[in-house]
Amino acid sequence: MDSPHILLFGLFAVVAYFIVTDESVAAAFYYLIKLVSTNIRLRWWWLTNNPANPVVKYLTYRRSMRLAKELMEKINKHKEKE
Repeated sequence: MDSPHILLFGLFAVVAYFIVTDESVAAAFYYLIKLVSTNIRLRWWWLTNNPANPVVKYLTYRRSMRLAKELMEKINKHKEKE
């Protein structure tokens, strides 16, 4: 192993030791992981639902046009029955 891997392994070993021996460190680590996970989900949601994103604009436009087409077909079918 080269030295960066040894340093990372040593850091991991120290963190693991503190997580195993101290309950408050384990709780803090758990909450940190939950916080990171929540922030990743927030960023992903924002990227996929932000109206300033041109891909999202296109998908919204396409969905609206499809819905309008379906509604026009239903309206025309209803008018023909009358």
